[in-house]
Amino acid sequence: MEKNAQAFALQIKDWIEDKNGTDVEIIDVSDLTPMTDAFVIASGSSTLNVKAIAEHVEDMGSKTGTEPLSYEGRQGGRWILIDFNSVVVHIFLEEERAFYNLERLWQDGKRV
Repeated sequence: MEKNAQAFALQIKDWIEDKNGTDVEIIDVSDLTPMTDAFVIASGSSTLNVKAIAEHVEDMGSKTGTEPLSYEGRQGGRWILIDFNSVVVHIFLEEERAFYNLERLWQDGKRV
């Protein structure tokens, strides 16, 4: 993973924790896919919390000059994806996270 991508992923982890996001995982997938360098996966306690976390991450990214390429799931708030190109952020309700289990799907990635 590029050093800039890793630093950005770690910054996103802090932003998620600022809004009480839990179980934040960073997975380096740069050797597994050409689409991105890292996934940041986190849980929120409610749909409002998931939305608040996602809005905070998007706002802070914009303030640092990194606009998301795309943003999915904003309406439902059960699973929100924010694509910053080198880092893709997944914020889940806890039960949705357990169901999709991205950590298992990307288990060959390196934990950061």
